Amino acid sequence: MNILITGGTGSFGKSFLNKILNEKNKFNKIIVFSRDEYKQHKLKKKFLKNKNFKKLRFFLGDIRDKDRLNIALRDIDTIIHAAALKQVDSAEYNPTEYVKTNVIGAQNIIECSIQNNIKKVIALSTDKASSPINLYGATKLCSDKLFVSANYYSGKNIFSVVRYGNVFGSRGSVAEVFKNRKNKKVISITDKSMTRFNITLDESINMVLWCLKNSYGGEIFVPKIK
Repeated sequence: MNILITGGTGSFGKSFLNKILNEKNKFNKIIVFSRDEYKQHKLKKKFLKNKNFKKLRFFLGDIRDKDRLNIALRDIDTIIHAAALKQVDSAEYNPTEYVKTNVIGAQNIIECSIQNNIKKVIALSTDKASSPINLYGATKLCSDKLFVSANYYSGKNIFSVVRYGNVFGSRGSVAEVFKNRKNKKVISITDKSMTRFNITLDESINMVLWCLKNSYGGEIFVPKIK
């Protein structure tokens, strides 16, 4: 099996690689597809001495660039789509950028997957896509609907969505805010009535691996989390 991870240098991608490279898995090649060359360089150094390093590939590219995506997807069986713009406040100030990446980028993944006969695509989503009240959530809802509907006009490809909550301790997590204020008497929160659903990186990775084995196409998987 050949796997490609979009946004593979993010928190999920790094942890996913760490798990799959250090366990007995039947794969021939894993491609990290992302646009940050420095983060790719750091990942290469991290896994350089791993016994499966020779199976690891790094592609610089952006999911907005359909031509580059098509090249990267040659001989790929499975895509884990983790690339997205995610900061809620930045989305309100830069709406067109979020639409280009989260919506048009998702459509590029779908069209290129069909063209390259990708067997299975798992798209990572967020609880903010459920009844969204901000632009980030709205773009991810659009993305989810694109992936689900892709199954209707593609008979050979399987598209599924995993929608989970905040990955606790990941880059940009509220855990960082709490940690930075640990020596102060006040911890700032958005609203007293706000509910946050948290999932660990390990739990999110296990969820995606489970979906890879059990998805039939068209599902939005929502794990029951704390």
